[in-house]
Amino acid sequence: MATWFITGCSTGLGRAFAEAALAHGHNAVVTARDVAKVQDIADAHPDRALALPLDVTDDGQVADAVRATEERFGGIDVLVNNAGYGYRAAVEEGGDADVRLLFETHVFGTVRTIKAVLPGMRARRSGTIVNLSSIGARISPAGSGYYAAVKAAIEALTLSLRQEVAPLGITAMVVEPGGFRTDFAGRSLTQSAQPIADYADTAGKRRKENDTAHGTQPGDPTKAAEALLTAVESEHPPYLLLLGNDASTGFRAALDALRADADAWEQLSRSTDFVA
Repeated sequence: MATWFITGCSTGLGRAFAEAALAHGHNAVVTARDVAKVQDIADAHPDRALALPLDVTDDGQVADAVRATEERFGGIDVLVNNAGYGYRAAVEEGGDADVRLLFETHVFGTVRTIKAVLPGMRARRSGTIVNLSSIGARISPAGSGYYAAVKAAIEALTLSLRQEVAPLGITAMVVEPGGFRTDFAGRSLTQSAQPIADYADTAGKRRKENDTAHGTQPGDPTKAAEALLTAVESEHPPYLLLLGNDASTGFRAALDALRADADAWEQLSRSTDFVA
């Protein structure tokens, strides 16, 4: 039995991850900014689940939640950094305060929880850290530049972290979901306040009023959660776990496009060293 600490469990993938962990016999600490939205999970599993309030932008709440988990279950075996929300805007449209909050939540919120759990994991020489990214980090659609940027930052951070903690018996991995049938494109999606008409045919097509994808996404959150459990419990968890056919297809298309560009400019790229 492992203890899972999951951020952002009120809906969507976070809730599915928590329910899957409990179904597999693990302990689960389910967190949300409004703890009332996850209390039902804890009530259904009083011996193995703990509901805690957690705003990942708040240093004190992060420290308190980790301390409460350690007091209840003795330590955290699996951290899942899932808390976050979408933001759509052309790069020029992005509001400064909106963009700072996006980075504060996704990037620095992830860093806060990682730093809070690592001392315990290092002491036990075991643990798994799962950081939620998005296929958006790979394909970077018009209108999602800022969201893609925070997820790309998380991926780069995780790759370095993985190398740092592997000798200590700890695993760090990234999950890149495609479109899943959650509230992500509905309640959890924000966007720039003032659209610019010149971007109507690019970023504008992804604004909430023009996006018809919500409720029709191909991904099943329950299957995603089972896939995550399989990866985490495997002998050699991957650095990157793609979830969804759209994620797998988009990932490979992005790699092919990058390789084609690198090949086309390889001679110029290799011409910049000193000549011996």
